[in-house]
Amino acid sequence: MGAMPDAPSRLILVVDDDARFADVLHDVLSEDGYEVAIAANGADALAALAARPADLILVDVRMPKLDGPGLYRELAGRDPDLAGRVMFMTGAAVDAATAEVLAAVRTPTLRKPFELKDIRAAVQRFFLASGSFHGARFPRPGAPS
Repeated sequence: MGAMPDAPSRLILVVDDDARFADVLHDVLSEDGYEVAIAANGADALAALAARPADLILVDVRMPKLDGPGLYRELAGRDPDLAGRVMFMTGAAVDAATAEVLAAVRTPTLRKPFELKDIRAAVQRFFLASGSFHGARFPRPGAPS
């Protein structure tokens, strides 16, 4: 179910302090034809995004230095378009403040543990909805073909 070989390369930034988990996502999404970068926390992600904006940002909710909701708030203040590319991942129960941030994000929150097919499907849905999956082959819903 991965990206088609002729799909333009899309950069996905995985932001997670669990290096083993981030490496698995890196490998799976790279196999699907995406370019994948990894940041260990929100502060590192901000630096990476300043150097090169990502097409999709997969963000763990709980991390040291700058957590997922903190990263989202920073992005929303700096670049709302970039903040709109955030998709959260969490395996923990969330407090009310975090739940409010998760509700503000336009993409679904992936609940850990999830199967690899679930992350692949979520990434594809994101790019289809944004109108950027496979370039012009899949226009934004409601756009003229």
